[in-house]
Amino acid sequence: MANQTTQNVVVMRHGDRIDNFEPLWTEKADRPWDPPLILDGKVRAFCTGKKLSNNLGFPIHRVFVSPFLRCLQTASEVIHALCAVGDCSNVMSSADGVDIDPSKLKASVEYGLCEMLNKRAIRAENAPKDGNFAFNISECEAVLPQGIVDSSVERVYKEMPKWEESSEAARNRYQSIIKTLADKYPNENLLLVTHGEGVGVSVIAHAAEHLTVYEVEYCAYSKLQRTIKENKSDTTEEFKLTGHTGVLTMPTSPTADEMVKEPPPASS
Repeated sequence: MANQTTQNVVVMRHGDRIDNFEPLWTEKADRPWDPPLILDGKVRAFCTGKKLSNNLGFPIHRVFVSPFLRCLQTASEVIHALCAVGDCSNVMSSADGVDIDPSKLKASVEYGLCEMLNKRAIRAENAPKDGNFAFNISECEAVLPQGIVDSSVERVYKEMPKWEESSEAARNRYQSIIKTLADKYPNENLLLVTHGEGVGVSVIAHAAEHLTVYEVEYCAYSKLQRTIKENKSDTTEEFKLTGHTGVLTMPTSPTADEMVKEPPPASS
């Protein structure tokens, strides 16, 4: 019999974004599709990172993050909490000063974790007119803590999905990218920092029962686990949902409605 180990994947939504609290922000923004976090969002992300560090029961080895600024800033705060050196029980965000050990984990930007690129998630007036979201990987990586980025990682998606992708295509993308990243690093536990739709898909696709997701809160997350068999001739088990926090679900019958409910504009 082949030796077995377990692999864990945490799929997390970003924190509180500024345009949902300051509606006029987009009118003056150079990149209205790419809002940053508000301070409360950074605090929520850091505190969620502390919660993960204390309660998961397993270490995070590798972080993958959407290129959108709100996700990069969320990942930065979570990484500070996960890699903190010494007691940070009274620290509320990285701005309070946190020493980290960058050898604890590595991080990479992954286009496949990006926002659902259609008008359901991004208001048409805020989307780039030419469909080019103009992400620069080096600039994205600079948002993450120094020494954390693994520059040797080859991205699954070499470029952004095309605007305007369908909701179904986006959901398929989220489900696929979770498995693809996990398969690339089967001996590591992963944290994927993405958008509300991605977290919802991770719950629905891996739950033991049929669920509908009605709401995904800021910094909500799901926990997935599977058994990895060292003998590659054996079949690795599928991921199973082992828990979620901040995701409002309801059991449903297995119908065509078994999916994440459409989010309101600019809510992801």
